[in-house]
Amino acid sequence: MDNALYVGLSRQLTLRRELDIVANNIANANTTGFKVEDLMVRTEQAKPAKTLDGGAPVKFVLDSGVARDFTQGPMTKTGGDFDVAIEGKGFFRVQTAAGDRYTRDGRFTTNPEGQLVTQAGHPVLDEGGGPLNIDPTLGPVSIGKDGIVTQGAIRVGKIAVVRPDNLASMAKDGDNLYRNTTNTTPQPAPDAVVHQGMLEASNVQSVIEITKLIQVQRAYEGVAKMMDNTSELSRTAVERLGKAN
Repeated sequence: MDNALYVGLSRQLTLRRELDIVANNIANANTTGFKVEDLMVRTEQAKPAKTLDGGAPVKFVLDSGVARDFTQGPMTKTGGDFDVAIEGKGFFRVQTAAGDRYTRDGRFTTNPEGQLVTQAGHPVLDEGGGPLNIDPTLGPVSIGKDGIVTQGAIRVGKIAVVRPDNLASMAKDGDNLYRNTTNTTPQPAPDAVVHQGMLEASNVQSVIEITKLIQVQRAYEGVAKMMDNTSELSRTAVERLGKAN
C-alpha cells in the first residue's frame, strides 16, 4: 500500500512543478524575447516495501530540470530607433554588476550618460566588450543588419550578437537575462540578422499552454484520487484484520 502512496506523491510533486512552469509561460506570453519552458522528468528505481514479496523495483518520478525552447519568436514592427530584434540564433551581450549576461530582449534605450542600455539599465556591449555611446548631437541612429551602429557618417560601434556552443548552458538570471554556466565564452553569431525598429515576441503559444494547464490539473486530481482510494483500501484492510483477531 505504501509503495502506491509514495509513487503517487512523487508524481504529485512533479505535476505541481509543471503547473508552476506552465503558469509562468502563460504569464510571459507577452514578454519580449521570452522562450517557452517545459519540465523534464525522470524515473528512479527503488526497492519495494520490505513487507511485500517480489524483486521488481518501484519507480518514482523525479524532477530532472527545465527544458527551454529557443526557437524564433514572431517579429513585431515598432519603428523605435532603439528597438532591435535578432533573426536567427544569438543573444545580445550586456554588462551587469554580476558580470556579462545575455538576452533576446531588444527594447533598448539610452541612459543619462548616453550609453545604450536595457530596460533594467544594463549597458549593451559592442563587439569589443565596451558600452555603446550615443551622441544625440550627431543625429539619428541607424543600426544595420550586421549590428553596426552609425550616426550619419560616423560609426558608433557594433552591437555584439553572440552564440554559445550549447544553448543548454544558458540559465535564467532575472530581468529577462541569461547567464553562461560554462567556462567557454560565447562566440560571435555571423548568421544572425539584426533588425532595427522591430522586437521579437515571445514564442509561447497561449492555446497550447492553457490546454497543457488543464491536462496537468486533471492529472494531479487523478493521482490524488488514486492515493485516496489506496489509503481507504489500507484502512479497510486494517479494520478487517482487527475484527478477525
